[in-house]
Amino acid sequence: MTADRRRPRVGLVYHEDCLKHEDWPERPERLPAILEGLRQTGLLERLIPVTPDPLPEETVALVHRLDYVKSLRDFCARGGGLIAVDTMVGPDSYRAAQLAAGGAVAAARHVLQGELDRASVVVRPPGHHAVADQGMGFCLFNNVAIAAAWARRYGGAERVAIVDWDMHHGNGTQDAFYLDPSVLFISLHEVPAYPGTGWYTEVGAGKGEGYTINIPMPPGAGDECYRLAFESLIGPALRAFRPDLILVSAGQDGHVDDHMGNLRLSSDAYGWMAEFLVRLADGLGHGRMVTLLEGGYDLASLADAWNQITAAMLGDRMSPPPAASSADTVLQIVKERLAARAALPLPPGTFGHSHRRPSN
Repeated sequence: MTADRRRPRVGLVYHEDCLKHEDWPERPERLPAILEGLRQTGLLERLIPVTPDPLPEETVALVHRLDYVKSLRDFCARGGGLIAVDTMVGPDSYRAAQLAAGGAVAAARHVLQGELDRASVVVRPPGHHAVADQGMGFCLFNNVAIAAAWARRYGGAERVAIVDWDMHHGNGTQDAFYLDPSVLFISLHEVPAYPGTGWYTEVGAGKGEGYTINIPMPPGAGDECYRLAFESLIGPALRAFRPDLILVSAGQDGHVDDHMGNLRLSSDAYGWMAEFLVRLADGLGHGRMVTLLEGGYDLASLADAWNQITAAMLGDRMSPPPAASSADTVLQIVKERLAARAALPLPPGTFGHSHRRPSN
C-alpha cells in the first residue's frame, strides 16, 4: 500500500502500565512528557491510539534466549533489583517490558497489514542495548529487534531496515542481526561513549557482511554532520537495500539540552531525520515506517524533539525529498564510503575500537 502523503494514518502505541517500571534516569516521567507535548501542539488528536498486549514469551524468544526471559520474569516476581550495573527492575518491570515489546510488534503488524501508514511507539523500558541473554543500559527486551524479527518471520517482510539515531550504539540490535542479510542495521552514535562498540569496521559477517553500518560521531558533531551522514550514506544504503519496512530506534539523548551526551543536536535535526526517512519510505512505494522510543532524558527537549518527529510522521514538514542513488548494493556502499571513511570527516585514530562479537 502506498501511503497517502496528504493524510497519512499514523498510530500512537502506548500503554499506561509502562509507567510502572522504575529506573533512573530512564524514568516513568518520560512518557507523560511526550504525551503532554503532543497534546499542547495539537498533534495528539491527529494520531490513532493503539493499545498493545503483553508479548508472549515465545515471541520475545525470537531474539532473546528463553532461559533469560523466564529468569527475568521470576526475578521481577521476587521483587527485582539490579540486573546490570546500570539497570534496575522491580515487581512491575517484566509486564512493562512485555508491553514495550508488544507495542513494537503491534506497530509493525498494523503498518505491514496496511491498517496504518506509519506508527509511533511511546513505551518503556527501551530496548536497543539488550542482547540475547542479558538486559543492560536501561533495556530489558530489545523491542526494535523483536519487531524486525517478527516482521521477517510472520509479517511478510522480506527485508527490514533499522536506523538507530540514539546517541549510544545499539549493540544488542547489532548482535541480533550481525550475520543476517535480510536486516540492514544502521547506527549513528557518539564515540567514545557507552557501551564501547560501534566502530566503523563492524560491518557484519558471513552472509551478513555489508548489512551493518556504523557511523561513529565525534563529540560536538551537530546537525550538519548528521545531515551529511543521511545524505551521503544512509539514503543511498536504504535505497539500495529497498526495505519493506523501516524501523527507527529513536533516542533523543543526543539533543543539545540532554546532558547524557555531547552530540549537540537540535530538535529540528530529529524532525529532519524523521522526515528524510518518511520521504525515502514513500519513494520506495510503500511509506511504511515505525519510530520506537529509546533514550532521551531531559524531559523538555525529549518532548520538543518528539513533536518534531511526529510532525514529520504526519507529513507536516515539507523539505525536498532525498536525492536518488545510483549505488547497486549495500555492500558496495559500505566498502566504498564507510570503510574508506568518505562519508564523514573522521580523522584517523580519533576513536578506539571495541567490538563485542554476536551472542547469537
